[in-house]
Amino acid sequence: MFYRDPNALQIRVTLSDLEPAVWRELVVPWVWHLGQLHLAIQAAFNWWNCHLHEFNIGGLRYGNPELLDEDGFPGSPRAFDENEVRLLDFDRGRGVMFSYLYDFGDCWRHIIEIGKPLALDVPPKVGACVAGARARPPEDVGGVDGYERFLAIMADQNDPEHADMKRWCGGHFDPDWFDVTLSDKDVKNALRPSVRRRLHQTKPGRSIDAL
Repeated sequence: MFYRDPNALQIRVTLSDLEPAVWRELVVPWVWHLGQLHLAIQAAFNWWNCHLHEFNIGGLRYGNPELLDEDGFPGSPRAFDENEVRLLDFDRGRGVMFSYLYDFGDCWRHIIEIGKPLALDVPPKVGACVAGARARPPEDVGGVDGYERFLAIMADQNDPEHADMKRWCGGHFDPDWFDVTLSDKDVKNALRPSVRRRLHQTKPGRSIDAL
């Protein structure tokens, strides 16, 4: 029987502390380093990549050491360079989990679960989003507590903050919204320099070709 070595990993990324769950399932190249995985996660959730981030794997921190050691949490252990560590350097047994933290103010913690290694006919050069559920919270909404307050205000048109909040989030927000085609397009473009990011959630009926 012909056997091919794995060349991709299937991973699931889930935002912590939110119910129902907000998650994305990605297929990424086996040889990617953590810096590339960071960009794919940002694209999959359409985060703006404008805040600090770090991976925590086995108690070790990975990210941009210059930024993390200067602006990270006081007393945190030193960080290692995410661009020098590849996914294939870690234990890739199915079910292995580690975390990714984005925005040290809002503290959006993502749990990354390693799925099965894949031996694709053509080794992938870019990532892909193959499944997911629900919209991620707006940037700078104030973490889990702020997001719950945001949803309550958006659901109550009589709330005195409703009109301002609606304008702030771009005029529309559906917590159940997810478009796998759009997310996959974003992930495939994640490593491109100066990639465009959508500032707000796509409004119903708008074609992704217009983005």
